[in-house]
Amino acid sequence: MKFYTALLLASFANSVAAFSAVAPTSSVPATGNPEPVDRSMKGIDNDPNTFDPTEGDSPALIRNNKDQVWVPQRARPRRNRKSATMRGMVRENIVTPSNFIYPLFIHDKDYNTPIESMPGCERHSLESMLREVGEAYNLGVKTFVLFPKVPDELKTNLGVEAYNPEGIVPRALRLIKAAYPDSIVCTDVALDPYSDQGHDGVVEDGKILNDVTINQLCKQAVCQARAGADVVAPSDMMDGRVKAIRDALDSEGFTDVSILSYTAKYASAYYGPFRDALDSHPGFGDKKTYQQDPANGREALIEAALDAAEGADMLMVKPGMPYLDVIRRLKDASNLPIAAYHVSGEYAMIKAACERGWLNEKDVVMETLTCFKRAGADIILTYYAKQAAQWIAEDGLY
Repeated sequence: MKFYTALLLASFANSVAAFSAVAPTSSVPATGNPEPVDRSMKGIDNDPNTFDPTEGDSPALIRNNKDQVWVPQRARPRRNRKSATMRGMVRENIVTPSNFIYPLFIHDKDYNTPIESMPGCERHSLESMLREVGEAYNLGVKTFVLFPKVPDELKTNLGVEAYNPEGIVPRALRLIKAAYPDSIVCTDVALDPYSDQGHDGVVEDGKILNDVTINQLCKQAVCQARAGADVVAPSDMMDGRVKAIRDALDSEGFTDVSILSYTAKYASAYYGPFRDALDSHPGFGDKKTYQQDPANGREALIEAALDAAEGADMLMVKPGMPYLDVIRRLKDASNLPIAAYHVSGEYAMIKAACERGWLNEKDVVMETLTCFKRAGADIILTYYAKQAAQWIAEDGLY
C-alpha cells in the first residue's frame, strides 16, 4: 500500500508539473494600470481593417449615452463581487472552526513520531495530545476524534484490545474530558487498529464476519462511552452495526452518546497515509467486500436510509473532495447533519504540491474546506483543522 500511496502522489506531482509547463507565470509585473482607459475604444487600433464590434448591421456591442462601448445587459452578476465587503455580505457558505473535527493520532510512547506521508502530522504521546487539544481548543476547534497506533503484540483477530478499559483510547478520553470538559471527543469504532489481520472486522477463511464483528464493536462502543466519549463513530461498514451499537449504548444508560456513522465510506485509494500512521494496512486482500465501490453513487442513499432508521445522529462521507456529489446526494436526501472526511491522501497531495511551490497552501486549503460546505457538509473532519482555524482568526473571520 505504501507503494500505491507513493504512486498516487507521484501521479499528482506529474499532473501539476504538466499543467505548469503549459501555463507559465508571467514575468511582467502587474501594476493594476492606474492610467484611465478611454471607454469609447476609438482610435486604439492602427489597422483600419481591424474588426469593430460596435459596427455593422448586427453589432456585438453598442454605445451608451456617453459614447462608451456598452453591452446592454441589466443583470450583471459581477456587481455582487465588486469588493471584499460586498462578497462577504452575499457569501452563501462560511467555514468556521466550529465546523471542524480534528483527527489526532496517538500512541503509548513518551515522544512523538512524525508521519512521513503526512507532513505536519505526528503520532502524539498522550501529553503532547493534550497540548495539541488545548492549542486547537483556544482557536475555536473544540471537537476531536482519536485514532490509536496499537502495538503489534496487542493485536488479535478478535480485536479484544479495542474494549480494554485501560487501553490507550479510554485513557486519552479521560485526560481530555478532565482538562477540557466542554470539548466534544469522538472515537473510532472499528477493529482495524487492533486486528492482526489489518481489517475492520473479525476474519475467518479470508472473509470478514459481519455479525461476529458487530458483537465486538458493541463492546468497543460501550467501553468508549464509559470512558467519556461524546460521540462514537463506527467506520467499519458492517451491515446493521448502527442499530446494534445504538441499542448497546442505550441499554447501558448512554442515551446521550451520539453516533456519527461512516455512512458512505468508499474502498478508496486515498487512505494510504492514514494506514501508515496507524500501521493498519490490510494484512491480505483489500476492503472491497464491505466498503463501497467508488463507482456507485445511489448506493450511498441505501446506506443513509438504513443508518438513519437504525439511530444514527450524523452521516459521514469518506473520502471528501472526490465525493462531493455523494455529499450533495446525502444532504438532499436526509435531514440529519452531514459530515465530510478530508482524508489523508487529499491532505498529502496538497502538502506535496505546496512544498514544491505549485500551490498556495492557505488559499487551496480554505477553498477546499469551503467546497465541502457548499456541497452540503455541516461537519468537516480535516487534519488542517488547527491551521485553518489559525488562518480564519488571522483574517478576522471568526
